[in-house]
Parts: sequence; structure tokens; C-alpha cells
Amino acid sequence: MSHTFTLAHLSDVHLAPLPPFTLRHWNVKRVLGYLNWHRGRRSVHSRDVLDRITADVAAQKPDHIAVTGDLVNIALPGEYVAARAWLDALGAPGDVSVVPGNHDIYTHMGGDPGCDRWAPFMRGDVDASAPPGQEPTFPYVRVRGRVALIGVNSSVSTPPFVAAGIVGKPQIARLATLLADLEAERLFRVVMIHHPPLPGLAPPSRGLEDAADLERVLLRHGAELVLHGHNHRDMLSWRDWRGGRFPVLGIASGSASRPHHGEPVARYNLVEIAERDRGFVMRVRSRGLDATGGQVIDLPRQPLGLGVVATYRAQ
Repeated sequence: MSHTFTLAHLSDVHLAPLPPFTLRHWNVKRVLGYLNWHRGRRSVHSRDVLDRITADVAAQKPDHIAVTGDLVNIALPGEYVAARAWLDALGAPGDVSVVPGNHDIYTHMGGDPGCDRWAPFMRGDVDASAPPGQEPTFPYVRVRGRVALIGVNSSVSTPPFVAAGIVGKPQIARLATLLADLEAERLFRVVMIHHPPLPGLAPPSRGLEDAADLERVLLRHGAELVLHGHNHRDMLSWRDWRGGRFPVLGIASGSASRPHHGEPVARYNLVEIAERDRGFVMRVRSRGLDATGGQVIDLPRQPLGLGVVATYRAQ
């Protein structure tokens, strides 16, 4: 990699406002979600704020953009259409990688394609030319330069009051193979998932049911970076494997107009990756709304510490 590869990471944009919908879309979970939206989230997630954040992303000219889920709110057909339009404005499918969140696979769709409308943004390189209507397969892999982006789906439809996820044995087994193969190619491996992928990072009703199984695969095969969303907070955990240490990095919502239950205002991360001395050097910068909620600035508290640079050496 002859230049620094910059990856922008956005998550949990919860596109507003909710579109109109008819009685045939009502079910218990949507009703509860609708009430929750109007009682709290409607005053938090702002399309104007999101537009300022995404304009700033464009101004930074990243090489690629990762979006780790929760583009919509209560899984209305009109929300998926609006989210597809937002993705198209964000970038071409080959330049934007998406994994779905629990709100994107929220409830029974009654034959509606739901987030399959975003399939071009959720396909690996080998499936890039798949015909319209073909469901994406997870985990998928996209290689950009010396960076391999691996999209894992942790989201399933759940009962009311449950926002938990599960990856499942088939995905975990395929992920293990992919991580080993990509390590052999000496690529910088970025795993993208919606739910926090390690045990204890979210309560059971919101956590990843098979986080322990996923963690075992990550500890065995390693990764250079794991990105997630879901908790609407900046999060950082480290794990050790035979090749060194890797960070598990969560980002807050990209559309929050004000603090809410300890969640900060809108922000995103820029991950700068460069190949050095048979390995990789990574730097992470956070950009988001300033204290007044006005301009988008470099945030003073960086997720990997003040100016800390992480180095990963290929085996």
C-alpha cells in the first residue's frame, strides 16, 4: 500500500423523520418502537445533524466508508427506501460497506424486501455482480488495496423489548476460515459488525448471544481491527492473539443532536492505515459536533489515546 488508506466509520444514524404508514404495518413491536421514538428518540436523531456529519465525511475524502447498522428505526418500507437513497448519496456501492443493525432487521416484513434493498452495499467482491433480488451472503469480504473489509451480520428479528443479536455457527465457521486466509495474504483485516462482539459489552437483552464463540475465533485467528456500533457510545477494548493486540472499537450515533442517557452527540471515526516495515501502522481520529452542537471538529479525546499509534506486524 503506497499511500495511507483512510476508512470512515459511521453507525446508528437512525434516519429521521419516520415516514407515513398504514394500519397494515402495525404490530406490537412497531407500536412500542413508535411510542419510544416519539417519547425520546425523535428529539435526539436529527437529519440535519446527520447531513452535516456526512458532508464532513465527504470533505475528508476517505478511501472507503463503513456503516455498521441501524439506518432505520421501526422497519417501515418507506424507511428502507429513504435509507437506500441516503446510501446512494453517501457513495457508490463499491466505496461503502454496510452491515445491518437490529433496527434494520426489526420485525416480520410481510414479504417486503426490507434491508435487502441495500444489497449492493452488502456484497463481497465475489458477489458484486449478483443479479438484483439475490440476498447478500454474510460474512462478505471486500479487498481494497491492502485492507480486507469483512462484513458480519449479527442482527435477527426479536420479540418486543429485546435488541439482542446472534451471529450463528455457519457465519462464525466461515469467519474463521476467512480470517486465516486473509492473514496468509498479509492483509489488514477489518471486521465490521453491529452488536459489540465481546462478552459483557452490552446487557443480555441488547447483547450478542454468541459473543463468547465469536471472541474465541478472534482470539485464535486475530484481526487488525474490529468495528461495531449499537451502544451509541464511544467504546474501546483490546484483545491479545499470537500476532499481537487488536482494538475492538465502537462508535456513537452519527445523528444525535444532543446527549441522551449518557450517549454523546453525533460523531464518526477516521481510521488511517499505512503499511510499514512488513506490518501496518494505524491511527484513529474522531470527528463530531462541538460542544455547541454547531461545527464538526476534530474531537480532543481520541479513541486510541492521545496520539497513540498502533502497529501490527505481519507474520
